[in-house]
Amino acid sequence: MPNPDTSPTEPKRPTLLSRLLRGTVRIGLTVSVIALAAGAVYFGASELTRRANAVPAPDAAAVTPVSVTPIKQETSFTVDRIFIGQVEPQRSADISFELNGRLDKILVDEGEEVAKGQLLATLDIALLEVEQDRLTASRNAIAAQLAFAEKTVERNTKLIGQGFTSQARLDEAVAQQDELLSRIGELDAALRDVTVRIQKSSIEAPFAGRITSRHVDGGETLQSGEMVLGMVEVLSPQVRIGIPLDVNPSLLSNVEIEIADAHYQAKLATLRPDIDPLTRTRTALFDLKNGLDVAFGQTARVHVHDPVESVGTWVPTTALKEGARGQWTLLVADAQKTVRVASVEVLHAEDERVFVRGVFPDGTVLIDQGPQRVTAGQRVTFDTTE
Repeated sequence: MPNPDTSPTEPKRPTLLSRLLRGTVRIGLTVSVIALAAGAVYFGASELTRRANAVPAPDAAAVTPVSVTPIKQETSFTVDRIFIGQVEPQRSADISFELNGRLDKILVDEGEEVAKGQLLATLDIALLEVEQDRLTASRNAIAAQLAFAEKTVERNTKLIGQGFTSQARLDEAVAQQDELLSRIGELDAALRDVTVRIQKSSIEAPFAGRITSRHVDGGETLQSGEMVLGMVEVLSPQVRIGIPLDVNPSLLSNVEIEIADAHYQAKLATLRPDIDPLTRTRTALFDLKNGLDVAFGQTARVHVHDPVESVGTWVPTTALKEGARGQWTLLVADAQKTVRVASVEVLHAEDERVFVRGVFPDGTVLIDQGPQRVTAGQRVTFDTTE
């Protein structure tokens, strides 16, 4: 009799043996596929290696030659400070007469060179000469009277000794003599006054130089002190320049002065102790050496070499590169000839070189030309052809 709990349509369950056989087959197929794949990879890699080995190896890249300069540390650098001034004469004069009068002659023209003591101009002295003649005549007359008075005194002195005249007559003769002597002295003083006025009616060059201006032509009636001529001394030109207070006066003893692209050596003549209220500088006067060809009023530039104490090194401007965040960098090569980047601080710059501060290990050299041809980390060789 059939079991009522079993359905006639329910499939049979696989036996344990059949399940083991199916698992074994799956594992075997999987292992086979993996083995085939591994073999394919191996043979493919071997083929690629064979083909790669068959290709000739490329030549090794050439090492870039670079020009280098040893890095030399300095303890200071010099700043060329320039100050502006102008050329002026050592002496100048506005020439005039001390007396009133009519201008008789003017003997020089503008631009003319004159020697010290040379006659430049004269006033009309006709009236002074007439007065001089009158005073001379008066003096001669008084001198004649004085000679007679002296003889009278001498005669009365003898007569009073003989008792032939009185003391009163002798005293009268002596008084007459003294009066005439006083009048002679007065006339001599008047003559000296006329002589001085005649001398002051001409003007002479107070020093050797050149006439710069002429304000009269002749025939004018001049007042005392009215300017007639202007002149300057040309043998010793000077340069007047305002010097800031922070400049050490010891740096000014001997300097170089530039005038119209020409350079002259100059020596400090004087440094005024006071300060100009407008420029807040001290005025310095320099004597030019061999500066006879300069023109007064020209602009002058004095070069003061001011040393600054600071450790650093000079590098060419072409070797400097701007790095990140505004830093300045140099390309250097270390002892193994490998390019490195060195950050530096620029302390002073000139036309073709700059003074920088940075840290450079021993054996480091500067790549001074063509830094754009190499990069950091690149191996280089040092060019020694130059």
